[in-house]
Amino acid sequence: MGAATDAIKATVASVVARRVAVAVLTVSAAGVTTLVSHEEQVNTVYLDPVKIPTVCVGHTRTVSKDMVGKYFTDEQCEDPLRQDLQVAERAVKRNVTVPITQEQYDSLVSFTFNVGATNFQNSTLLQKLNAGDCMGAVKEFGRWIYAKGVKLRGLVRRRADEADNFATGCSA
Repeated sequence: MGAATDAIKATVASVVARRVAVAVLTVSAAGVTTLVSHEEQVNTVYLDPVKIPTVCVGHTRTVSKDMVGKYFTDEQCEDPLRQDLQVAERAVKRNVTVPITQEQYDSLVSFTFNVGATNFQNSTLLQKLNAGDCMGAVKEFGRWIYAKGVKLRGLVRRRADEADNFATGCSA
């Protein structure tokens, strides 16, 4: 039993050592790659499953329904992605008050990129995280699988990935 206890203590210590103040983190290359794989890059403005005009990597802010069909080059898609990532990162940095790991940060940025800064700021996920309830926060990802009341398979997969990645930073 001593070896098992020592192994658990070592795992917990490793997780705690990897946690840092959110202010020093930036989204990692792996985090961006995962986010892009969930959003997918589409260079032509289209209506998403709930009829929101979207282009490039999940960009919605500066496109409208009258732009459906307009083509964007890969280079034109870089700025909206960079700007949308900055918005998500600022929201995470502004609202998370506890130390987190890189994996947790990447998951929160992906989540915020998708649901928006205001939804993240007002979420129970954030409340639980800041209250020190890491596993409670993990469970909250699964509540965000609907768009305009419609359960989307892609959101189910995305939230499961985000939750799994986030959970790697929760100690026993």
